[in-house]
Amino acid sequence: MRNIQMVDLQTQYQRIKDEVNHSLDQIMSKGHFIGGTTVKQFEANLSLYLDVKHVIACGNGTDALQIALMALDLFPGDEIIVPAFTYVATAEVIALLGLTPVIIDVDPDHFNVSYDIIEPYITDKTKVIIPVHLFGQSSDMKALMDNARKKGIYVVEDNAQSIGANYIYDNKKEKKTGTIGDIGTLSFYPSKNLGAYGDGGAILTDDDELAAKLRSIANHGQSQKYYHDIVGCNSRLDAIQAAILDIKLGHLDNYITLRGKVAERYDLGLKSIGAIKLPYRAEFSSHVFHQYTIKLKDGHRDQLKEHLSKCGIPSMIYYPVPLYKQKAYAQYFKADFALPITEKLCDTVLSLPICPELKSEDQDYIIEEIHNYFNIHG
Repeated sequence: MRNIQMVDLQTQYQRIKDEVNHSLDQIMSKGHFIGGTTVKQFEANLSLYLDVKHVIACGNGTDALQIALMALDLFPGDEIIVPAFTYVATAEVIALLGLTPVIIDVDPDHFNVSYDIIEPYITDKTKVIIPVHLFGQSSDMKALMDNARKKGIYVVEDNAQSIGANYIYDNKKEKKTGTIGDIGTLSFYPSKNLGAYGDGGAILTDDDELAAKLRSIANHGQSQKYYHDIVGCNSRLDAIQAAILDIKLGHLDNYITLRGKVAERYDLGLKSIGAIKLPYRAEFSSHVFHQYTIKLKDGHRDQLKEHLSKCGIPSMIYYPVPLYKQKAYAQYFKADFALPITEKLCDTVLSLPICPELKSEDQDYIIEEIHNYFNIHG
């Protein structure tokens, strides 16, 4: 049986092993595990890569979202607009802070939000919009940003899945996702395109005042040690994770290129299957393929997933249940609340293995078995 994985972190480690071990040896020798020059160096290098003024490293991507909202002086009952087709963390932090999640549908092709979807949900209580750049490409940000600025609404980008993607701004200027809104947030969960060997996250902004507040909140609300000006939390990226991320950051563009080649190979191998809709590439965004997510017609999704599993091929459903159908969030919605596009996606999407380390022969095997399934099941 082939050892195919959704993400092959072991092989990735072997390729950068000498760099990682050298850096970890230096950290162990110095004994500086929290904060310090290693974290500052990673923040500075990530700032240069993304062309954003401030990077505030923190404990994980969920903390990044929570700290971002804590910095905006919001009040209980304030409304935050968020897509339904996303991981629960995006809505979780809203509920934890006593705010009100307003959950909306997404575009059926690129799975993200755009202003025409958002606009009907804006009220006098709307304080923040959280576009989620899902699966590796940007939401459509131009009209969203223009209208949010006019209305005095903050934009916090959830960029956990799309680091390195470019948004084509004003049809000419490329900006990295996460650097377009008032605040951007990142996750460095190990399976992400830029992943740590544990948890990690970061917050991005060009606003000096916001940056100072975000950094303070992430460190117990301190502006200086033992002086707490605001209520904060404890969310820090440790030096070991910062060192690993700094090494991987140097390889990130190559990782993105290799992911793109894997995606192209899937496209070529699967385009003849009428029951499969291949991933959409939006004209306003590059795609870094955190996931290669297809849509299956005619109820084939679950059967294909089962067939692949029997062949030793992993696949994942991101996401099987909309946010508004999760028990924890039932209080915010009427029993008959429904978003048709999100519900259709939850029933039809399937993500295939994709990573820079995926062997061509393994990918050919995946494509072959998908064809074999449709040869039997039409």
